[in-house]
Amino acid sequence: MHEQAAPRILAEQISEQSYLDRLRARNRRGKVGRTFFFSANIIALLALLTLIAHIFNQSMGLVVIRNTVEPSTISEQPLTELSEHELENLLVEQLGGRTRVVIRDRFSQVPAAEFTNTPLRDALSVSVPAEYQDLTINDVPPEGWAAILEANLSPDNMLDVVNEQIIQPTVITSWTLLDSIFQRGSIEAQAAEKYPDDTLQFRSWISWDFITSSISSSATTAGLRTALLGSFWIILITATTALIVGISAAIYLEEYASDKNPIARLIGINIRNLAAIPSVIYGMLGLAVFVRALGDFTSGAAFGITDTNGRTVMSAGLTLALLILPLLIVNAQEAIRAVPSSIREASYGLGATKWQTVSRQVLPAALPGILTGIILSLSRAIGETAPLLVVGASTFIGIDPNGPFSKFTVVPIQIFQWTADPKIVYRNVAAAAIILLLLVMIVMNGAAILIRSRLSRRY
Repeated sequence: MHEQAAPRILAEQISEQSYLDRLRARNRRGKVGRTFFFSANIIALLALLTLIAHIFNQSMGLVVIRNTVEPSTISEQPLTELSEHELENLLVEQLGGRTRVVIRDRFSQVPAAEFTNTPLRDALSVSVPAEYQDLTINDVPPEGWAAILEANLSPDNMLDVVNEQIIQPTVITSWTLLDSIFQRGSIEAQAAEKYPDDTLQFRSWISWDFITSSISSSATTAGLRTALLGSFWIILITATTALIVGISAAIYLEEYASDKNPIARLIGINIRNLAAIPSVIYGMLGLAVFVRALGDFTSGAAFGITDTNGRTVMSAGLTLALLILPLLIVNAQEAIRAVPSSIREASYGLGATKWQTVSRQVLPAALPGILTGIILSLSRAIGETAPLLVVGASTFIGIDPNGPFSKFTVVPIQIFQWTADPKIVYRNVAAAAIILLLLVMIVMNGAAILIRSRLSRRY
């Protein structure tokens, strides 16, 4: 009896030892995997922090500024103390006929070749005094130029124009923040030797003036306001369109379409495939459909608004909506599918209809997951450049977009333009714009995450 039990006991011991060996091996592999995972995350985080620190280092520092015209030679008072009327007269007096170019660049809504031959009521996108509406810009006297500027520019904007067009401050050279802190003495000595007639000062491009100023051909007066407003309008149209279409499509595919329906299966397959298409292809689609085929609608011509050839905020917003729809629909489908079937059954058991069950039970329960898709989708949309360039975004525009039918530029395109500029000082301006874009994305995502967290606790 004992002789028969011994092999069994031995086999059990061997089996137990083998199990323990396999368990230890699996634990070792798990530790190695966790080590690689945490190491990769730490390396990625350090790389991200290094990149942000490098960008921040470029966004401020000591600069040498040279004025083309010194303010003291054209006004006894500091320019900041002059009234708007005095600034307008100063601008017209100093620029003369070049004032027409300023008006054209800031307010024109027609091609430059047609500007001088078009009545101002049609040539400008802003208000024009009644006595000059039927005249061309060449027929308007100098006091008319001043009146147009007075009607459409605030005192701060007028001061920006004076600085840009008359004073024309230029950054001769610049240093990074770290160099400005740790090598300030040598920098001051170098500036005094090489640039004795110019001004050495510390400048931060991350400022309220940078946010509220319009784009300029000078790095010292360049601002991000026009691009920020363009991004805001485009994201507003993108979010509105994509949310309505995307969530509706996800509800149909998950709650109403049969699994055996070949059309529904084909739509689902295409949606997943569309998520992998390069964004520039969506730009070509937007150019063909929204700019050319539907140009009367996207330009506002169908509503009596002056035609802008369809290259408007509306076209850009609809193009980005197409871009993020696949990602939004897939995430919304997964969130709806994750809602337990018991919730639906309980709702039907209480006599609710299909739509009442979906709208009052399923959607609220799936909302946190849907918001995750919205966060990911809009974060991608706000940083896109390629499709907007194809659709017709401007790389230099001095007019703020004020509606869905306006011409536009966006922050990523503005950054692209500044980084491509051969003047080295524009790297500082681009760095400040990148920091602000990151802050906008962090605020937007943080708000969405906070809303998602509150909805998760509620439902």
